[in-house]
Amino acid sequence: MAELTHDPCCAPERQAACCEPGDKAECCGRGEACGCESDATAAQTADVREAVRERYAAAARVIAEDQSSERPSHRLGALTTDASGEPVFGGALYDPGEAESAPQAAVAASLGCGVPTAVADLREGEVVLDLGSGAGADVLISASRVGPTGKAIGLDMTDEMLELARANARQAGARNVEFLKGHMEEIPLADESVDVVISNCVLNLSGDKPRVLREAARVLRPLGRFTISDVIADEDMDPATRADFQQWTGCIAGALSRREFTGALAAAGLIDIEISETHRVHPQASSAIISARKPGS
Repeated sequence: MAELTHDPCCAPERQAACCEPGDKAECCGRGEACGCESDATAAQTADVREAVRERYAAAARVIAEDQSSERPSHRLGALTTDASGEPVFGGALYDPGEAESAPQAAVAASLGCGVPTAVADLREGEVVLDLGSGAGADVLISASRVGPTGKAIGLDMTDEMLELARANARQAGARNVEFLKGHMEEIPLADESVDVVISNCVLNLSGDKPRVLREAARVLRPLGRFTISDVIADEDMDPATRADFQQWTGCIAGALSRREFTGALAAAGLIDIEISETHRVHPQASSAIISARKPGS
């Protein structure tokens, strides 16, 4: 790593993750390479993160209340259906056979837009990381797939969701799982420590998506796989929708387009990129399975 400089657009502590100064200078202020970000990017990430945390903490409290009540309120409906009331997010997307290894409460608490475990081709003995693991359904399904010689790790920043996930893991009797508190822009795992990265409608919620993808690539082992369900925006999504901060925390306005996703994955060093739309979740956005892999060493 080059010696840190005092370039005014990036403070020295931010340059700690940078590469050569020339590489940093090319993108400084946009947060799109070398781990360098401007004050504006950092502030935006913090603002988005807090809005998302508040939304999902509230959702976790609703889920916990419903699980402990004899008469569930079903208040999550507003977060899982489209304008016509059709389920486009959540547990309704899981096939019963796909979700049998996770408690029904964990599946019912899903706020995702797909089922990444259905297409991740998980294998015995692998280590799987779920970014934004929520109530833990995909972690528990993964744990069953990789078996006792493997491990499933959930990463979430919301204390309330982590508490739900750990309770669901205890109910499932899963011993090869771990739930970590942290941010997906700064994954608290070592380089090349996991075989598969999954997530379920979470990347949209980041204010610095290129950084998340770089982090995912960092923790993947050579030939490791990246398979997520997420929302992709239509190329002509109107400015008003993109500017709607409330919809950002609901997985819509923060979505990348197919072209943007492909470019960001390639910039993170991932290859064999495939994006397959599954269903519409909004007049200007679709759910999709996004996959790629890390090159061999």
